[in-house]
Amino acid sequence: MNELQLSKDAVKNKPKTYTIGQLASEFNVTPRALRFYEQKGLLSPERVGLSRYFTRRDRARLKLIVRGKRLGFALLEIKELLDLYDVDDDQIEQLKKTLNHSKYRLKTLNDQKKDVEDTINEMNQVISQLEKLLNDKGIDPEI
Repeated sequence: MNELQLSKDAVKNKPKTYTIGQLASEFNVTPRALRFYEQKGLLSPERVGLSRYFTRRDRARLKLIVRGKRLGFALLEIKELLDLYDVDDDQIEQLKKTLNHSKYRLKTLNDQKKDVEDTINEMNQVISQLEKLLNDKGIDPEI
């Protein structure tokens, strides 16, 4: 194998890295958010001078962070779940914890949904009562 072939293989096998700008753009987050996630121990980019280089692992973790936030998980919950990847090779604990957190989050969302539906129903009743009062006074409530 010649030197050129060795060089090509080294490039091919080298882990892909991403800049803070690339990941921020891809996941529609701010560079500040990425620095915050780093500070909280959720991401661990390589530092070269002032530059940060994120690995494929960081990218995968960021994808899970963004998804977790969208689903309403707290950063501490997300960190707990991500850290289980490093501890449990077969990911059984991570899967169980994620399932438990997800069930709890779904219950919370359903409770909130019921509260919103109750508030909407009450608001519709108030609006109907106000419209009736205005109609009784001979005033068109739509004006």
